[in-house]
Amino acid sequence: MKVVLVDSGGANIGSVRYALERLGVDAAMTADPETIRGADRVILPGVGAAAPAMARLNELNLVPLLRGLRQPLLGICLGMQLLFEGSEEGDVDCLGLVPGRVRRMPASPGVRVPHMGWNRLRPTRADPLLDGVADGAQAYFVHGYAAPVTDDCLAACTHGGPFAAMVRRGNVAGAQFHPERSGAVGARLLQNFLQAPTA
Repeated sequence: MKVVLVDSGGANIGSVRYALERLGVDAAMTADPETIRGADRVILPGVGAAAPAMARLNELNLVPLLRGLRQPLLGICLGMQLLFEGSEEGDVDCLGLVPGRVRRMPASPGVRVPHMGWNRLRPTRADPLLDGVADGAQAYFVHGYAAPVTDDCLAACTHGGPFAAMVRRGNVAGAQFHPERSGAVGARLLQNFLQAPTA
């Protein structure tokens, strides 16, 4: 199986690659359109802000390619947010693969933003990506913006209010948390993604 990590400039790309290596997968890190197009699985990682990340994808001419992929695509952290139509962070248009807009998480007494640390996943609908992930399983998050809970949400979390922790629409999926830092839960998500049927 050929797995590629889109070199979107995110700081967590190396750690995602090591997490895949632990599962026996040597994933190429690339911004080459032909390499991405020829992959069996594509992962879009990301740490940072939405506007610079989208600017980089546009500079690399990868936006049309990512929008047209038919193989399974997984966005991680900021990579998941980029799957949506747009983000309040920099007021930027994103890939538009999942309906909805990413918004700033509201701060309130006792609720710190950015949201950093472990939180419980609450599945909202059954999906093969969640196989072996128990209701209440904990994953590790670092983010100040979040996607809404919609029909595309697979698992939600609460931090001040509810937000989408995992989404899926057709061949496109996303995890707001960091699977590479979430122990067995993160490893299971990546394994499930690698085993996902092709479209």
